Amino acid sequence: MKKLLSLSLLLLSFNTYSADILRLSTTTSTENSGLLSVLNPIFEQQNGVKLHVIAVGTGKALRLAENGDVDVLFVHAPKAELAFVNKGFGIDRAAVMHNDFVLLGPQQNPAQIKPNFTIEKSLNFISRTKSNFISRGDDSGTHKKEMALWTSAKLMPQGNWYHAVGQGMGAVLTIANEKQAYTLTDRGTYIAFQDKIDLIIQNQGDKALFNPYHIMAVNPEKHPHVRYDLAKKYINFVTSPEGQAIIQQYKKHGQQLFYPDALK
Repeated sequence: MKKLLSLSLLLLSFNTYSADILRLSTTTSTENSGLLSVLNPIFEQQNGVKLHVIAVGTGKALRLAENGDVDVLFVHAPKAELAFVNKGFGIDRAAVMHNDFVLLGPQQNPAQIKPNFTIEKSLNFISRTKSNFISRGDDSGTHKKEMALWTSAKLMPQGNWYHAVGQGMGAVLTIANEKQAYTLTDRGTYIAFQDKIDLIIQNQGDKALFNPYHIMAVNPEKHPHVRYDLAKKYINFVTSPEGQAIIQQYKKHGQQLFYPDALK
């Protein structure tokens, strides 16, 4: 009897362990916005799947996928994404949504940035006045965008005023708020954290600040063990009319965080 009970418990444990699991690597900005906590449970319930979300910078998310440590990724660094696909590691890349980046800063605005400035001019004023700037410094999509903007402005940020902290977006906003510093963030995370910080938008609207998000599956030809079947289901869900409607309707503080792109 004891042997039968032990065997039953072992089989139950095995079945629980072997339940369908989809491993998703995504950006901290997507996770910090709260969108996935609304989107993912619906997919899980409809498909009998458990999503394991790894929220890291886009660079690390891509490396996890390249190593076959995840099945699907949801990121926002188009140039790096295309390089990943061109190397054969990613397939079925699809547009999901977009928002934009904004430059936040203290209300005192020590760099004297004006609303009509381009983002390049704003960064020039920050560098010229040596105003504190907090960089993610983590090879994330936001960090890649920030470095591209400095390069476009023909600047190399360095010195005691520039702090690369190697943290996710939520942590960076907290640090920037404590230091009353400037920082670059996606608008979605800013809206999600708006009631926790005193920083305000100092620059926005420049076309260089456009921020698109894409989803793609890890290529099973590179890593045969990945759950491509589940990855494809997830891609189909977030790009479907249902998934896109969830993204469209997701708001915080009465403000829309993301704008769907898959059904255009």
